[in-house]
Amino acid sequence: MAEAATKILEESLGETVLIKLRGNRKLRGKLEGFDLHMNLVLENAEDISNPDETVNLGRIIVRGDNVILISPPPR
Repeated sequence: MAEAATKILEESLGETVLIKLRGNRKLRGKLEGFDLHMNLVLENAEDISNPDETVNLGRIIVRGDNVILISPPPR
């Protein structure tokens, strides 16, 4: 993983991030951890793919090869 991406993810630990996944799914949750494969641990995760119906997922692990985009919190 590139140094810039690692730095951004490290700065986002403990913060709420937006994740876009394959299959047009979107998740939001507090970033608790990550690894070099972009596997992510999210706390209080929510599936926000359907704006009319948010689904609470709790604590989850997102496999890195499904991740298309990670949006860190605004700075």
